[in-house]
Amino acid sequence: MTIPYTKPPLSFEQQLDILSNRGLEIPDRPAAVATLARISYYRFSAYCLTFKDEHNRFHPGATWDEVLKLYEFDRKLRIVVMDAMERVEVAVRTTITYTLAHAYGAFGHHAPANFRPSFQHENWLAKLTAEIEKSHETFIQHYRLKYDGYPRLPIWMESEIMSFGSLSRLYEGMEDIDQQQISKLYGLPHYVLRSWLRSLNFIRNVCAHHSRLWNRELSVAPAMPKRKHGWPPEEIPNHKRLFAILVMLGHLLDRQGFGVSWRLSVTELLEPVAYTERFRIAMGLPEGWKNHRRWNITTGAGT
Repeated sequence: MTIPYTKPPLSFEQQLDILSNRGLEIPDRPAAVATLARISYYRFSAYCLTFKDEHNRFHPGATWDEVLKLYEFDRKLRIVVMDAMERVEVAVRTTITYTLAHAYGAFGHHAPANFRPSFQHENWLAKLTAEIEKSHETFIQHYRLKYDGYPRLPIWMESEIMSFGSLSRLYEGMEDIDQQQISKLYGLPHYVLRSWLRSLNFIRNVCAHHSRLWNRELSVAPAMPKRKHGWPPEEIPNHKRLFAILVMLGHLLDRQGFGVSWRLSVTELLEPVAYTERFRIAMGLPEGWKNHRRWNITTGAGT
C-alpha cells in the first residue's frame, strides 16, 4: 500500500544535519554547503551508500571528503567511458552503413524485405524520419533543396543523424547474414554484438545524463561469447557490473588499435578506488583484475 509523499524541501544546512546525525564527519561545513549547491543532496547521497551499514548509519570514521572523492572518481569514470563510446559508436555506425549500402543500395534500409520479418521496420523508420525532420545539419538541408524524395535519404546520410538507440535497433533488425558480416570484424558472434549494442546504448544514456556509473547494477547486461569462442563463463561471472562493460569496450577498441592505451588510462583511474575491497566488489572487479586475461594492459584483451 502506498502513502502520500509529504517530505518538505530542506535547506543545505538541514541536509548536512541529516548526514552529520547519521555519523558522517563534515569538518568544513561552508565548503560542504557549496558542494551541495553544485551537485545536489540527492545525487551526493547515492555515493554515501557504500559508507553506510544496514541501519543507514555511516561506518565509524566516514568523512565528507571520502564520499566526495568517490563522486569525483565516478565523474572521471563516465568521461573515460564516453571516450571509448565515441570511438566504438562511430566505428559501428560506419560498418553498419557500409554493409547495408553495398548489400542493398543507398535506400535499401527503407525496404522491409531487407530485414527480419520480426523487425518493426515501420516504427523504426518513423522514428528515424522524425529525427531527420528535426535535424538542422547542412548536408540534410542541401539534399532537401537539390534532390527528390526528402525526407528519404541515403543510408550514409541518415546514419549520421541516427541516435545510437536507433542504430542498435537497426542492427538487431538485420538478417543474420548481414549481422555476421559486421560482427566478424569485431571477433564476435552476431548475437553477442546485438547484446553489446543494447548494453552500450544503456551505458551511453547513463553517462549522457551524468548518472551514477561505478556502483550500478546494469538493467541491460551484456551477453558474453560462449566457451567455444574462447570466453569461459567463469572469466566474467557478473555481467551486471562495471567490469563487464569495461571488458566489452576494451575488446571493441582493440579492433581499432586503441584498446591497450585506453585500458591503461582506465586502470590508472581505477587503482586507487579498487584498493578498497567493497569498492572493487561494487564495480565487479575480480581479484587480480589488472592481470585478467580480458584486461591485461600490456598485451591486449583475450591474449
